[in-house]
Amino acid sequence: MTEPLSDPAFAPRTLWEVGLILFFTLLAFAGWYLLLRRLARGEASLRRGLLKAFWQQASPVALAVIGVVSASLLLDVAARHLLPELLPWIAPLRACALALSVLWGAFRYIDASEHIHVDAGSDATSANAVAKLAKASVLLVVFLGVGQQFGLSLSGLLAFGGAGGLIIGLAGKDILSNFFGGLMIFLDRPFKVGDWISSPDRNIEGTVEHIGWRLTRIFTFQNRPLYVPNSVFSTIAVENPQRMSNRRITTTVGLRYEDSARVAPVVADIHAMLAAHPEIDQTQSLLVNFNAFGESSLNIMVYCYTRTTDWAKWLAVQQEVLLAIVDIVHRHGADFAFPSRTLFVEADSAPRA
Repeated sequence: MTEPLSDPAFAPRTLWEVGLILFFTLLAFAGWYLLLRRLARGEASLRRGLLKAFWQQASPVALAVIGVVSASLLLDVAARHLLPELLPWIAPLRACALALSVLWGAFRYIDASEHIHVDAGSDATSANAVAKLAKASVLLVVFLGVGQQFGLSLSGLLAFGGAGGLIIGLAGKDILSNFFGGLMIFLDRPFKVGDWISSPDRNIEGTVEHIGWRLTRIFTFQNRPLYVPNSVFSTIAVENPQRMSNRRITTTVGLRYEDSARVAPVVADIHAMLAAHPEIDQTQSLLVNFNAFGESSLNIMVYCYTRTTDWAKWLAVQQEVLLAIVDIVHRHGADFAFPSRTLFVEADSAPRA
């Protein structure tokens, strides 16, 4: 109901309304400021960190909400007296502004909580997946809420979503396959951000940098980014060396045939050396055996596992083991064989003409 400007009660009533709106606006700002100061004090913990992050990220949003509500109330007062045609639009516009503010604040808090969980030691891949699902859920809820403010029924939106989903599914099946491929990576977790992975089926090897809903970014050992569609991972085998428990050392020591009498003591000393080495895992298989007659060597198999899985440290341990084997072989007066041939020339006993 509009009030004419000539109404004697117009000015006092309008001033009271504006004054009350401004008073409660200032009261809300002051209350929010005092609440933030109180939350800034206290012992640090994951739960308190999440609560503090919520209030910190929600501060701009709360100020925006207070401002939107106050502005809409002032606009409502002005429209009743000056521009009544604007009254039907105030509520939908206020709903849109509040929805955008809530959406902005929710996204800010989700991002902040993701960083807090990762810094506290949570898995970065899982935290990223939960954050994306939370953002999608908030976006859907806000969209449905705003749609109802504009007269769109929930059943109509769901019916349109079903038909539209069928059309989108037929038109963008590759995009959907990548989406569900990313979902399977998040659920099955064959690898996570930071893992070194490789595939024997494709020329894929490197460190996982980011797992998205459509693409996974891998940084190769040539210092180049490799972008792999998520649907590819549902059709190939993926090896994750990052999760290995040990690294293996396997080699063949070839001795000369004239050192056949020294094979047994060489085998025994190599085995003893490995059994006493602090970097060799004694709970895993440790094999040292004379196992083959080669074309030009007597072959001794050496097979063991290191405790470390770090590549650089494994190389250092392997070097120590190989140098120790060289010392053992030379200490026994033996030597290593190399490909060679012995040519026997049979003397011709027939008389020459």
